Amino acid sequence: LTKIATASVVLDWAERKSGDLNQVVTIPQAAFVGTTENNIGFQPGDSITLRDLLYAALVQSDNIAAYTLAHHVGSQLGSLVASDVSSKMSPVDAFVTQMNALAKQLKMERTRFVNPHGIDWKVKPLPYSTAEDMARLTRYAMNKASFRFYVSQKERQISFNRAGHQFNYMLRNTNELLGKMGIDGVKTGTSARSGQCLILYANRESEVVRQGQMETVYPRHLMVVLLGSTNRFGEGTALLQRGWQLYDQWAAAGRLADPKKML
Repeated sequence: LTKIATASVVLDWAERKSGDLNQVVTIPQAAFVGTTENNIGFQPGDSITLRDLLYAALVQSDNIAAYTLAHHVGSQLGSLVASDVSSKMSPVDAFVTQMNALAKQLKMERTRFVNPHGIDWKVKPLPYSTAEDMARLTRYAMNKASFRFYVSQKERQISFNRAGHQFNYMLRNTNELLGKMGIDGVKTGTSARSGQCLILYANRESEVVRQGQMETVYPRHLMVVLLGSTNRFGEGTALLQRGWQLYDQWAAAGRLADPKKML
């Protein structure tokens, strides 16, 4: 789930600094340190666009892609990170600093990011977060049309170059519930400490309520955040169904909202 923050920082940078997501970057050797998975088959020195790296990180949760994004964008952050601090940091450390700055901005008070991919095995200091904080982050990310598009893709072909030869790879979304029950995002996660994790975002057709001549339209969205599961898709399905039941009860009771319970 860390990669939601990684993608958010990249997309913020692209928006604020007019960053080109079609820019081709090189995958560094350091991207392979600490990760044992390489399903796509990347190698150090491969060249690929930032856009395809985003797809790889969000659709197939690729760690090498997430690190490469941080490595490049971290060197470009400029004024987003204080110059006296960033000058002493590696690009990836500068990027992670921005991830934590975003967490602070979103009032994610019980979250710490330590890397761009979320690997928590043999890592110090340890990363941590909560379901509530992840909900805050996901709400922020899902407000971006580009992010919503990335995480809604069941499949996506990407390409990368190696020594003058182009390689194509078809990404498969790790979210098995995508496209079911109105689910159009967002992401799975798995790590040594957190176990199976899942964030779902589902939509229903907007509800129209008429009172006399007045007509009010209520968009209907529901988010499920699941951490430390042993059956994330089964539990995610059950929580989503229960969530809609509670939503319907809340709507029928007049849509009263307690500010203390609002994110």
